[in-house]
Amino acid sequence: MANVSRQSLTLEQSWKALQDYYNQHGSKINMAEMFKGDSSRFKTYSATLQTPDGDLLVDFSKNLINQDVMKLLMQLAKERDVEAMRDAMFSGERINFTENRAVLHIALRNRGNKPIMVDSKDVMPDVNAVLAQMRQFTEAVRNGQWTGYTGKKMTDVVNIGIGGSDLHYNIEYKYRKC
Repeated sequence: MANVSRQSLTLEQSWKALQDYYNQHGSKINMAEMFKGDSSRFKTYSATLQTPDGDLLVDFSKNLINQDVMKLLMQLAKERDVEAMRDAMFSGERINFTENRAVLHIALRNRGNKPIMVDSKDVMPDVNAVLAQMRQFTEAVRNGQWTGYTGKKMTDVVNIGIGGSDLHYNIEYKYRKC
């Protein structure tokens, strides 16, 4: 089981080292200069991940990082035991300690529809049911079957929410251009 009751991130030694580094070097970091000084910066700080749905580019090159910062960030990740937390998330452990529940971000992205167990229950049937309802609703809005108060087709969607994991899969919206 992952240790989710941790001290504040800013109390970690690796965080303090990052802050010290920033205090010493932050005002001197210039993105344009970093690209000028390293013709392979994009290659060094990016990766392409192959997924069943196509390639995913992860690009850190346009962030204020260098090898020193990456090393410090990796130390912070180790100090915070990010790998164990990732594994705990995928196994359905209750790592959202403020709400004492599992985080189910992975269930929304479970394209293979593999069972995701939380408290010995596969949550995927519930997730799929909500996603089906959302698809039905969004398609009805897009094709004009679902209208506003005046009976006119909807042309714009404004989503106002609190964000965060509290939204769970019940309010995961995908907006597609009409």
